[in-house]
Order: sequence, then structure tokens, then C-alpha cells
Amino acid sequence: MVIRRRLRAILFPFVLYCLSGAAGSYFLWHAVNDDRGLRANEDYERQIKNLQAQVDAKEKARQAWARRIALLSGTTIDRDILDEETRARLGRVDKDDLIVLLKPDSAGRAAAAP
Repeated sequence: MVIRRRLRAILFPFVLYCLSGAAGSYFLWHAVNDDRGLRANEDYERQIKNLQAQVDAKEKARQAWARRIALLSGTTIDRDILDEETRARLGRVDKDDLIVLLKPDSAGRAAAAP
């Protein structure tokens, strides 16, 4: 009888502590690793930085095109830009032009041939 009471007095609190610890661990794990947890916030921040870099690159490209369009429009047209555009679109060269063919490098850009 005494052994049973003592065993019960030790085992019941131990089992309750284990169950409450397991429940707390479950909720804590999901608070950190779930879709809306703390790690998801870091992923969102990383995605925001990548998207902001893409937006900045697109904005620079847009500004470059706006400058080129400004040179082609208006009261005066920049003759060099106009000549460059017509040659690029028509695929023609003048008889006095010198054509230098460059080999593309691994990045897809033209590299100077040695």
C-alpha cells in the first residue's frame, strides 16, 4: 500500500510534466518552423531583397531606354543613334565600314579575339 501510494505520488506528476512538456514542445516547434513561423519570416525577407534587386535592375533598364527614346524623339534626332538603329534593324552596313567579328565568351557577351 505504501509503495503504491509513493509510486503514484512520483509517477503522476512525472507523467503530467512529460505531457505538458511534449505539448509545449509541439507548439514551440510549430511557432519556429511552420508556414508563418520565425524561419518563414527570414525567407520572406530574402525574397523581398531578391525582388527589390530585380526591380532596381528593371528601373535602370527603363531609364536607359527612356534616354534612348529621348534622343530619338523631339525636335532634333541624334544622328548616331538613328544610324545605329537603322543598321541594326536592317542588317546593312556601309561600303566604308569595317566589320570586326568577335567570338562570344561563356557569358554570352562578345569577347575580343586575340
